[in-house]
Amino acid sequence: MISCGARLAPFDIKELRDLTEYDELELDTLGDRKTALFFIISDTDDTFNFLVSMAYTQLFNLLCEKADDVYGGRLPIHVRCLIDEAANIGQIPKLEKLMATIRSREISACLVLQAQSQLKALYKDNADTIIGNCDSMIFLGGKEKTTLKELTETMGKETIDTYNTSDTRGSQRSYGQNYQKLGKELMSIDELAVMDGSKCILQLRGVRPFLSDKYDITKHKNYQYLADYDKRNTFSIEKYLSTKLKTKPNDVYEVYEMGEIEE
Repeated sequence: MISCGARLAPFDIKELRDLTEYDELELDTLGDRKTALFFIISDTDDTFNFLVSMAYTQLFNLLCEKADDVYGGRLPIHVRCLIDEAANIGQIPKLEKLMATIRSREISACLVLQAQSQLKALYKDNADTIIGNCDSMIFLGGKEKTTLKELTETMGKETIDTYNTSDTRGSQRSYGQNYQKLGKELMSIDELAVMDGSKCILQLRGVRPFLSDKYDITKHKNYQYLADYDKRNTFSIEKYLSTKLKTKPNDVYEVYEMGEIEE
């Protein structure tokens, strides 16, 4: 009972009760029409991070049930979950199983991590299963040794030619030449650690990893709508959540006079 009470204690906060007492997200409708849904949480205070993991659990369960019961197994609109800072939102229950099953329902999950070790710290032995169920992996750069070591092993080796010469001087002088073929990591750990910041490594299932240029976001047609282009485009949560009516001089309103209530 103590453990249960401790887990439910955050729901005794008025602000949290107001947030969770009714459903305004309609998670089960995300696969019916094109929708953008954002979960924005503090990156310094993890007190309420569990709400995001709960929302993802509900999302996957509702959409899988709807895909099976309503649409014959596949949602009409693909639902892609871009889970940024996946290690900082709390553990999503049974994620290792969900990663293997949601794809058949037209749902995908993209886990963004600072280092692969973050996933292992959160999901322990199930981390390898989660990674194994990802059809693609993109490495944007970093220097965490565990990530670099596993990436080096995944990319495999290449064949190189070595040419050695020897010159021995003594009572009799002799020369020697030696040709060999050796295996070398496609990219060693030290090469990955200093990889050019404009490059990335992409690995797709069934395809050899390849080095590619990162996309230049400034060339996208919608770049003008980002805050990086114009600070006035910055999204303000306070302004969005504010319900205070701001009137303008030319606005027209209808005024109703309310009478007394008859008892």
